[in-house]
Amino acid sequence: MQHPDLDDLSLFRHVAEAGSITGGARQANIALAAASTRIRGMEDRLGTTLLSRSRQGVTLTPAGHALLAHARGLLAQAERMRDEMGLFADGGGGQVRLLCNTNALTEFLPEALGRFLIACPGTTIDLQERLSDEIVRLVAQGAADLGIVADTVDMGALPTFPFRADRLVVVTSAHDPLASLPAIGFEQILQRDLVGLDASSALQRFLSDRAARMGRRLRLRVQLRSFDSVCLMVEAGVGIGIVPETTAHRALRSMDLRVVTLEDEWASRQLRICIRDYEALSPIGRRLVDHLRAV
Repeated sequence: MQHPDLDDLSLFRHVAEAGSITGGARQANIALAAASTRIRGMEDRLGTTLLSRSRQGVTLTPAGHALLAHARGLLAQAERMRDEMGLFADGGGGQVRLLCNTNALTEFLPEALGRFLIACPGTTIDLQERLSDEIVRLVAQGAADLGIVADTVDMGALPTFPFRADRLVVVTSAHDPLASLPAIGFEQILQRDLVGLDASSALQRFLSDRAARMGRRLRLRVQLRSFDSVCLMVEAGVGIGIVPETTAHRALRSMDLRVVTLEDEWASRQLRICIRDYEALSPIGRRLVDHLRAV
């Protein structure tokens, strides 16, 4: 039996995590037809079906689940080998797979990662935005080296370290009826028009889920790609928004806004770094964890 090579295993991991061959091909940066052919070739060589295919995407068969576990382990070992060998070369580094939620991505990581990448010129970071509970699951499965999540989710047995304090607040225009309130609950603003982030953003999905748990839907008038854009639209009177407190106070320097405390317990959070096993990380992965803990 001819075993899959690392490129095939990497493609299979992308397909499994994306839930579709199309999404996996996009992540692997290859054509859909080529990806489909390679997956079929793996199944032929292994003599078993790895994926159940439907119009909605793909799901793993029992053999597919087994292969995914092996693929993640082998790919992690290959990455650690490359990273450690890179330490012997000038400018050597490696790649770190980092998952984070929206607030960490927009408010805290750019400066911290900028310093790290300048200090480690041979290093690349595969950075993806996900919901905190998704991050915990993927780190536990070995699909990412580390994650930054809100402490409102159950992190199980994963080792964690404090990263930053984080709070969500409501921003309104200066003349909005809510502007004079010191605090408000999430349920109270669900009847208002909202300015939100793009539907793919982890925070927007989180807020939509919170509303759904109350049997409600968010009344989104417009969805934008950044918190700063949300604040600009709120200032214009289009609606109210929910943003990190750090964003709101930065926006106050140049915009005529009002900040109202969001009094729900989940709005005040600690961001934490989570990993699967510190010693099993590559040298550059351990260095990134140490850097994020220190900044």
